[in-house]
Amino acid sequence: MQEASAAPSIFAVPEPDLTPREIVARATAMRPDLLERQQETEDRTFYAQDTHRAFTDAGFYRILQPRRFGGYEFDLETYFRVIIEIARGCPSTGWCLCLGGAHVLQVASMFDEQAQAEFFGPDGHFVCASYGAPVGVAQPRDDGYVIGGKFSYASGIPYSTHFMGQTLLHPEDPQDPGLMFVISAEQFERLDDWHGVLGMRGSGSHSIQIDDAWIPASHAVHAFMVDLPVEGGTVGSRLHGNPMYAGRTLGFFHGEFGAIMVGSAYAALDEYQRIITTRPATWIPTMKRYELVDYQRYLGEAIAEIATAEAAVIQGAQQWMELARQNVEEDRPFTAEDDARLEALQATACRIAWHAVEGILFRTGGSAGARDGQRMQRYWRDMSTYWSHNTPAQRDFLLTSLGRRRLGLPILPPGPDPAAS
Repeated sequence: MQEASAAPSIFAVPEPDLTPREIVARATAMRPDLLERQQETEDRTFYAQDTHRAFTDAGFYRILQPRRFGGYEFDLETYFRVIIEIARGCPSTGWCLCLGGAHVLQVASMFDEQAQAEFFGPDGHFVCASYGAPVGVAQPRDDGYVIGGKFSYASGIPYSTHFMGQTLLHPEDPQDPGLMFVISAEQFERLDDWHGVLGMRGSGSHSIQIDDAWIPASHAVHAFMVDLPVEGGTVGSRLHGNPMYAGRTLGFFHGEFGAIMVGSAYAALDEYQRIITTRPATWIPTMKRYELVDYQRYLGEAIAEIATAEAAVIQGAQQWMELARQNVEEDRPFTAEDDARLEALQATACRIAWHAVEGILFRTGGSAGARDGQRMQRYWRDMSTYWSHNTPAQRDFLLTSLGRRRLGLPILPPGPDPAAS
């Protein structure tokens, strides 16, 4: 994990000497409280106001934020390690925090200095939910744009100061990337529509409604957020003197899920250990389950799989940082194939973590753990809900595209290969 840079600050950094190790330790210390508040978090659909204050005071929202604007400017590894610890206490809270605190990376990469000063001002507190698919059509007006539409699944929106969205500009032109924009919380309404879902019930994944809100042109960039133009560096990497702000998007986005899934799997592992050390064996009630060799093996296998998934998530973060560095310092482009490989790596880490829970811990933990209100059921629900997200749902397309890139073949939309007909 890298230390903060020595870049000059415009906004004061709350704790200038804070280290990555210390901020991860803060996350670990919060796990017991998050564990006890899981049900209330689900009932509310997002974590409590005092938890938000604790996260703010701990510096979690500033991990990836440029030091110039009051952030700690740590690396992806630090961010993912914090999210793993928080998700281990409460997967929903981990999801809500992660997706509210992560998009500062794209904002700091793609927008100019004046826009960033406006986003991060007046004190450097910045939380930004997002929705990546384009919604509506932007209308040019008065040296800016009018934005409107309903943007769904804005995870992290309850405490967001801003929202980063994608909209179209010329929908009749398939080559036009549209606009990636940032809009302040005063210009959108959070809808109370995150109810009735299977899992991640406390992830704050509400929709927002934007009704013809005007933003200046400087608060939008002509780009598609999942394929940002980073080759050779960006306005952000030059402004902050840090190549972290010149990295691609998809490998990072799926790394967020990787951290959440690994943390959730560790939460299930903790609960499984509690179950087998406190409950009697079904057919030998004079013994606890942990005394049976089969349960010892189940536990060991799950530990190995979750540790493997965690290692992949952290290695993926380290590779992402190195590719961003090479992109800026060595004129070695951070390519779409690199990004697709890292996304596939993180998606595979999620798959391994899921197998440890669904295939080992939930399966052998006993049906009592599947009841409403039981933590094992909650973790299974939470991790199942990840699989319904659009990104893992596109796994086959992702892997086919990765193979085609390696073979030098053009990327095809989902469907049959025309060459095969």
